[in-house]
Amino acid sequence: MSAVFVVSVLMTIAAAATPILIAALGELVAEKSGTLNLGVEGMMLVGAVTAFGTAVTTGHPWLGVVAAMAAASLASLIFAYLTLTLTANQVATGLALTIFGTGVSALAGAPYVGITTETLPLLFPDGLAGDPLWRVVFGHSPLVYLGLALTFGTWWFLNHSRAGLILRAVGESDAAAHSIGYPVIAVRYLAVLFGGAMAGLGGSFYSLVLTPMWAERLTAGRGWIAIALVVFASWKPGRLLVGAYLFGAVITLELQAKAAGFSALAPEFLSSLPYLATILVLALISAGRGRRNAAAPACLGKPFRPST
Repeated sequence: MSAVFVVSVLMTIAAAATPILIAALGELVAEKSGTLNLGVEGMMLVGAVTAFGTAVTTGHPWLGVVAAMAAASLASLIFAYLTLTLTANQVATGLALTIFGTGVSALAGAPYVGITTETLPLLFPDGLAGDPLWRVVFGHSPLVYLGLALTFGTWWFLNHSRAGLILRAVGESDAAAHSIGYPVIAVRYLAVLFGGAMAGLGGSFYSLVLTPMWAERLTAGRGWIAIALVVFASWKPGRLLVGAYLFGAVITLELQAKAAGFSALAPEFLSSLPYLATILVLALISAGRGRRNAAAPACLGKPFRPST
């Protein structure tokens, strides 16, 4: 096995893991506030089509990234209004958001099918980014490095900032947080908006980095993997990073098997590997339900109705 092949595999793992990691970080923060948003897949699709359309129209991929975050945040605002202000069921509303995002992205993306666009420029000089070996460190998309920075930033925010302490307090006991004057609904609104922005950022990775073109359902269900990953990681950013790269390795295994023409297994089975891994993870979580539930925010998915 050549070093160049190993580098190529590691690059593919990082690319496969990054959008899942970024979207999962947003969902983790939302869930830490006590809000369960199952609309990650829909928001990622909204972000992906917005990023692509903006990049094609303006010629500026980075503007597409910003637009993707804004559009997905607006989609998450629909969820936030229905569940936090009108106290609608969070599970049903999240599923509706995914259906909404899938339909809207298909409609908005119809004019862009078959069109390609510029990808995001690399951060480092070609001498490093294009080197057969050094590119494993310097040759990634800027969003890969941003994903790593966001992981550290999320960890620091939740564990070492006053705002993070307030957010965790709201997720653990909304009534107690309200009684000492914390704005529970406002905190949850901000957490959901952050989750939407991260889902949009993850979605933009698909349309501007992985495959700089538009196709319907481009994210291929990765939003559901991001949601499962949050539970798998016990709501901890460090474990989320490890889990995302493990899923990235599973996705890469599928791609490498197809590229090598591995015929012992049906192509459909290879395509299902990431989702089979997700089911396995959820089964293992269910087996250790007591310990996992202890790690979950106590108010997760529960509507908040202030008494005063």
